[in-house]
Amino acid sequence: MELKKLTGKKILLLIGIALDVGLTIFLLVISIIMLASTIGKGPADVREADGLIGFLQNNPTFYGLVFVLPLFVLLAVNIIGLVIYVRKSAKRETPKVADLSEEQKEALRKELLKDLQNEENKE
Repeated sequence: MELKKLTGKKILLLIGIALDVGLTIFLLVISIIMLASTIGKGPADVREADGLIGFLQNNPTFYGLVFVLPLFVLLAVNIIGLVIYVRKSAKRETPKVADLSEEQKEALRKELLKDLQNEENKE
């Protein structure tokens, strides 16, 4: 099987996907830690918390702008990308018989004959 060449566009796409996944996982992990460390604590406990999670618990506006808003933006971008991909793949034309090589035509003939024989055997 022939390996496809990686063009600059494909490399950028792979890097973008990796960054998207990494950033999404990071933001979700921070959000889950925030949720888990806030449950069951009173306001005094939250005010006394220290470190990054304590800072984020004491500054909900900062948390919302830096962690929650980017998650929603990434979600919107991923949904738009999915819709564009589905539309683009739906517009693709099916290959015509004239465009197929002789080997592909022979494989297609064998597959069609096999399917017809299976249908006849069922009846």
